[in-house]
Amino acid sequence: MSSLVIDLILCGVAYDILIYFVATMTKNSIRRGNDRNDDGDGGVDINIPPKIDLPPGVIWPSDAPVKRKSPEPVDC
Repeated sequence: MSSLVIDLILCGVAYDILIYFVATMTKNSIRRGNDRNDDGDGGVDINIPPKIDLPPGVIWPSDAPVKRKSPEPVDC
């Protein structure tokens, strides 16, 4: 056999051993049910959007004044 074939076989065996160890180490965390929707960044979750300083004259669409239509005069 050539050295290339031997190298490929050894790399395949090393890959299989690596996958085996990774699977056995992560199996415990999956079995414990660590489904806390945690993205792993730590800290306290803040669910409010940040207050952004807008230039003068620019407002958010949610802060827009409500326009009420005045009733049209009725001709009798």
